[in-house]
Amino acid sequence: MNRRQILMGLPALALVPPMIGFLPRVAAAQVTVGEEERILGDPEAPVTIVEYASLTCPHCARFHLDILPQVKEEWIDEGRARLVFRHFPLDGLALRAAMVAEAMPSDRAFFAFLNVLFDTQAQWSRAEDPVAAIARHAQLAGLSQEQVQAAVEDEPLMDSILEGFVEARDNLEVNSTPTIFVNDRKMVGVSEYESFAQALEEAHAES
Repeated sequence: MNRRQILMGLPALALVPPMIGFLPRVAAAQVTVGEEERILGDPEAPVTIVEYASLTCPHCARFHLDILPQVKEEWIDEGRARLVFRHFPLDGLALRAAMVAEAMPSDRAFFAFLNVLFDTQAQWSRAEDPVAAIARHAQLAGLSQEQVQAAVEDEPLMDSILEGFVEARDNLEVNSTPTIFVNDRKMVGVSEYESFAQALEEAHAES
């Protein structure tokens, strides 16, 4: 894998409009979930939501802050759906934030940290030293300074995230964020709860 070429290409993808309304599409390939995935909810839930997101994407922040809480209350907490989060970093800063997030020791801590990053995105992403700002949030979440430093210097972890990026781009035609799959049904542009809930209901009825 040419890491440098991928990293240089990340900012260009950020120019792709990420929100184009609620647009169901057929997945280019079946979405499979591995054992090491970050999962929120019951692993055996009948509906699987796979989210590709960039931690610097304001539309992803809107989904997590405005839509996901209701999805969690009505679907995830009730055992009807699970959320699988996958990094799709649109720039180098999002990649570093993803690497720090992956240092969280549990899925619960991971998703709590995501909420903090999305909630404070406008502040840390525009800070004079954004990586230091991310590190401060991580330390408040329980990581030591040494753990944060190890995460941002972890080249195998970087390669793993970038490999996931390439796989999603090439095999699932993911090219903007957030892109969400509901039981293999592709959604580009989830801007409000009602339409998304309809897709969840349809997937639940089919499962």
